[in-house]
Amino acid sequence: MRARARLITATAAAALLIGCVSGPAASDPDPTAPSGERDRAGERERDRAGDRDRAAERVLVFSRTAGFRHDSIPAGIAAVRDLGATHGFTVDATENAAAFTPKNLARYDAVVWLSTTGDVLNGKQQSAFEQYIRAGGGYVGVHAAADTEYDWPFYGRLAGAYFQSHPAIQAADVQVEDHAHPATAHLGPVWERTDEWYDYRSNPRARARVLASLDESSYSGGSMGGDHPIAWCQGDVDGTPGRSFYTGGGHTEESFADPAFRRHLGGGIRYAMGTAQADCRPEQGYEPLFDGTAESLARWRQAGPGSFAREDDGTITSVGGMGLLWYAPEQFGAYSLKLDWRMTGTDKDDNSGIFVGFPPSDDPWTAVANGYEIQIDATDVPEKTTGSVYGFKSADLAARDRALNPPGEWNTYELRVEGERLRIRLNGVQINDFTNTDPARSLRDGHIGIQNHGADDQVAFRDIRVRELAAAEEAGGR
Repeated sequence: MRARARLITATAAAALLIGCVSGPAASDPDPTAPSGERDRAGERERDRAGDRDRAAERVLVFSRTAGFRHDSIPAGIAAVRDLGATHGFTVDATENAAAFTPKNLARYDAVVWLSTTGDVLNGKQQSAFEQYIRAGGGYVGVHAAADTEYDWPFYGRLAGAYFQSHPAIQAADVQVEDHAHPATAHLGPVWERTDEWYDYRSNPRARARVLASLDESSYSGGSMGGDHPIAWCQGDVDGTPGRSFYTGGGHTEESFADPAFRRHLGGGIRYAMGTAQADCRPEQGYEPLFDGTAESLARWRQAGPGSFAREDDGTITSVGGMGLLWYAPEQFGAYSLKLDWRMTGTDKDDNSGIFVGFPPSDDPWTAVANGYEIQIDATDVPEKTTGSVYGFKSADLAARDRALNPPGEWNTYELRVEGERLRIRLNGVQINDFTNTDPARSLRDGHIGIQNHGADDQVAFRDIRVRELAAAEEAGGR
């Protein structure tokens, strides 16, 4: 279970829940609950007191409607239950707004608003849910969750955008913008699917990380003017630790039988729960250095032995070594570099790194001697493991461990260079802050490269992009 503050020591109101439970209870004993529920709740409390390795996660599916009701709601509930069985979280389902109390919501790692419509909570219930999010709770909005609570500004910010209109159900091309988020990491550049495609009253891009958007030229009736987000996430809702994920898909029953959509929904739920990590800060103004194409890869040069193999899914994976693939066309001064990386997961001990601040050279040891390496390695000593400035400064290991996805899953680095200062974020969380004081090295100008470490060290990369910082940004260090 993710490390977030529970709202209050939970005492469950289990009788409020409608629908069966797909796993052991995750609440404190409630004298009004059936004896089996009380026994399981008491067992959970004893487990928590005994510091067990992994507490039971729990998700609430809320599907109350005060307007149009979608026939796909039962299929959606069943799909979330299946996802819970697969990923090890318990699922409760309700249409009773009385479940929205501080004590009851404290039992859940995330609440899925499944095609809710209209005004479904009263003021007291709204306050309880806002308190839950502000204490670190998770929100998942599915389809008509955007057609809900129009007079509640906090909910509008949490969902990201309100529903405006939709054309007929039809096929469309979904353009995947983020390939590291667990909701979209399994998808290619274009996801072709059939659904009811919402237009929204506003564009969430300025406040949320857009994961996927619609190609309005691929279907009829889109009206958002070409920039048409359809799935997004937020990791810092109103400056709180709460997490939010929304997907516009899910109108049809067939959606919930589609393996790709189920993985999409499951990844969003896992993100909202905090069991999978991602950088959900808004992202605009980045230019691709490698976008998965052969044309973009041709701008990079291999220094030393080994290489990187490009795959059809837009990734490059290290092969042999020890060498360095570096971006040759230009050097960078003040900039934010983002890239997604994944250890292959076969032996959980792969090795690579990102080099910054080195002069042009076809000798990889030039980067070692003149630049700095931000390490990727699961098992080395602190100053030489993931998130470290290799050999110079360890990451904040506690923050790193909370932010890190395991081998086999994608992670996102942001390397922010301003003057001689280098800050490292992992999945949106700052884990290192390093300042160069070595007169033989400088971060103020240099090339960018990624390491191929050796034949047994396979690390994949994708979506390498950069945003150069204005002078005011550099001075302010935002």
